[in-house]
Amino acid sequence: MREQVAIFLHIIGHNVKFRVIGSRYYRSIETIHRYFRVVLKAILKLYKLAIRLPDEPTPSEIRNNTRFYPYFKDCIGALDGTHFRASVPLSIKGRFRSRKYGTTQNVLAAITFNLKFFDVLAGWEGSAHDSCILSDALSRPRGLRILEGKYYLADAGYDIRNGCITLYRGV
Repeated sequence: MREQVAIFLHIIGHNVKFRVIGSRYYRSIETIHRYFRVVLKAILKLYKLAIRLPDEPTPSEIRNNTRFYPYFKDCIGALDGTHFRASVPLSIKGRFRSRKYGTTQNVLAAITFNLKFFDVLAGWEGSAHDSCILSDALSRPRGLRILEGKYYLADAGYDIRNGCITLYRGV
């Protein structure tokens, strides 16, 4: 079990291919793949224990600042997307081409005010619009949940919807 966890951490920590890990640990690619999936499934079962909603109704960063309280008392964090370089097959490369960086993967992240990740959705094409990715995150069974009366701050790339307040462009 220790070896399986070490292999998993090595893969995700250093973005190493299964073939490289297989030669390092003297295991077949199929074995490495099986170990990776076993540890990933175990981590996904533990996420409910490791990720919790904030206990207090209003974050202390807002409650203790007169510039923000009471205006942002129901705000639970911020949403934004970022791009990571992606290596994809030539047949689908056009979908992953972004406006600026070449071939990328678009990743949506929701964070709290104490800079902890609340939710991350990866895997979307670099050409995908932020609003599409947010809609997908909200529609998934275990996806992003926004409690009634609460909202996230987001940039102008997101559409106006319940649970999301967007800023004016250039502000």
